[in-house]
Amino acid sequence: MKTDRMNWFQWSSPQAFYPLAGKLIPWFACVSMVCLAAGLYMGFLVAPTDFQQGDSYRIIFVHVPAAWMSMFLYVVMAGWAAVGLGLKARPSFMMAQAIAPTGALFTFLALFTGAFWGKPTWGAWWVWDARLTSELILLFQYAGVMLLHASIDDLRRADRASAVLALVGVVNVPIIYFSVRWWNTLHQGASISVTAAPKMAATMLAAMGIMALGFWMYSAAVTLLRVRCIILERERHASWVQIERVS
Repeated sequence: MKTDRMNWFQWSSPQAFYPLAGKLIPWFACVSMVCLAAGLYMGFLVAPTDFQQGDSYRIIFVHVPAAWMSMFLYVVMAGWAAVGLGLKARPSFMMAQAIAPTGALFTFLALFTGAFWGKPTWGAWWVWDARLTSELILLFQYAGVMLLHASIDDLRRADRASAVLALVGVVNVPIIYFSVRWWNTLHQGASISVTAAPKMAATMLAAMGIMALGFWMYSAAVTLLRVRCIILERERHASWVQIERVS
């Protein structure tokens, strides 16, 4: 047990984690490409046409997984920030910093695709709906975390300040998720629930699940790639980084 614990803690060192991340990136990237190709094929060419919305509903195969990832990545980012604050671990702060841009990307993608879905469904590109507004706030939160970190020259202070802001913003995630239940909104309720049977065909459900897995794998690959860049930047004066650059 003690040996296993030591093996886990060794990856908390930037020097040890850097090569591990490099080995994992191609695997995550390959799985992501396969899943995204399969998910898009199933969603746009195999899944049946919706009897109410026609083919315009197919945007959900991008929109819904992107919305899931926007919330999931924020929670993961805040989790790493909490670990960094609690243990004063630099790699945890680096992971939180690396996740933020990808989370912001998926939040923007959810809002962008939602607008294309809302136009034929609601007759408007944007409405100040509770779900849409809280998701827009999430995008501002990601931007705030990144801008706050970039605005402080002292890396330790930047890590702590952005981590606190990330933790405070977690309160918005359940608001996004439960907004359609708490308020009278135009946005439809959840199509997938752990307490009820799915409201969509099995092919639709499978395509959405595969797309979500593809987005998750993409997030892992891009985050690891970005954290490697952050490690090189922060540890640029370390001897092992100089050796790595030469090799």
